[in-house]
Amino acid sequence: MPLHLIFRKLRAVGPVTIGTGLERQGKRAFIAACGADDCGWSSDYDTYPAAEIAARGHRCRVR
Repeated sequence: MPLHLIFRKLRAVGPVTIGTGLERQGKRAFIAACGADDCGWSSDYDTYPAAEIAARGHRCRVR
């Protein structure tokens, strides 16, 4: 994960958690990360709706 974040406003969508934080340049970023053991899926987005769509569309292969 390329972001240096302090997470705020965590929200769970199924096994995926969406967090808000700051990039190294001070720009706001949104992270969607799967909380299932051994999944390892995560991605960063510029907008919250994009992160929420990715969280809703994630199909965890571990579960």
